[in-house]
Amino acid sequence: MTCILFHCKKYIKRLLKKCQCLCTTLHNIYNFSVSLKVNFNILTENIQIMRKLFVLFGVFVFASFFGAIESVAQAAAVEPGTGFQGLKEKFIEGDWFFMSFVLVCLILGLAFCIERIITLNIATTNTDKLLAKVDERLAENDMEGAMETLRSTPGPTASVLLEGLKNSHKGPVAVEKAIVSNGSVQMGLLEKGLVWISLFIAIAPMLGFMGTVIGMIEAFNRIEAVGDLSPSVVAGGIKVALLTTVFGLVVAIILQILYNYIVSKIDGIVNKMEDATIGFVDILERNNKLGA
Repeated sequence: MTCILFHCKKYIKRLLKKCQCLCTTLHNIYNFSVSLKVNFNILTENIQIMRKLFVLFGVFVFASFFGAIESVAQAAAVEPGTGFQGLKEKFIEGDWFFMSFVLVCLILGLAFCIERIITLNIATTNTDKLLAKVDERLAENDMEGAMETLRSTPGPTASVLLEGLKNSHKGPVAVEKAIVSNGSVQMGLLEKGLVWISLFIAIAPMLGFMGTVIGMIEAFNRIEAVGDLSPSVVAGGIKVALLTTVFGLVVAIILQILYNYIVSKIDGIVNKMEDATIGFVDILERNNKLGA
């Protein structure tokens, strides 16, 4: 009997030791998951920083490339060509002062457009899959898991739903207020930079028209100085004046196309976000997560 008790005691000690090792392992796994989450957030922030640096680098390369082409064309003094070569030559023939402003509008406008397009593509979320995951977590009564799912999902939709879920215990009115207030904030973030794109679309042709008017004034000044209405006297000034208008309109057309694409992208994201909030409230009611 004593021997049996001795072996049982020894077995229990061994079992407790294994349980202690298992608890230590689980604790290490938990610490690893927490550190992984922190690293994921840091990685997301680094990706956003790298995205902005990439856009700035692209703009710098574009400006350097265009400036190099202009310098080479001026040095070579090639004969008039067609296609991009002809467009480049016409740009050089225009007045450098107003052409420089038009070029700056193009470069800055493209920078804002590219940044918005990249940001909106990242912000696009598959709302059906997101709602399915949240519904699954809430059905298991895992509120923290549902919040973690929303936190780990990029985009405005997940942020709006997260605010609603945080206020779900306060009742449907609090959820609606949280969704509406956070939705307004997310809308402002989506439309960030659109004002500057609109500005460049507006001032690019204005600068071209200003160059045209000044060129026509110079042409008439030449007529007054020479006292002769010969075509050779005014042709150069009128040509330069019209070229500034052409390139101002080209810049405005390019930026307007990209602007309309960005606006349509924002409208699509907002529509999906509104549909997701309606489905999200239904999920909360179905899982009895709305407080009184």
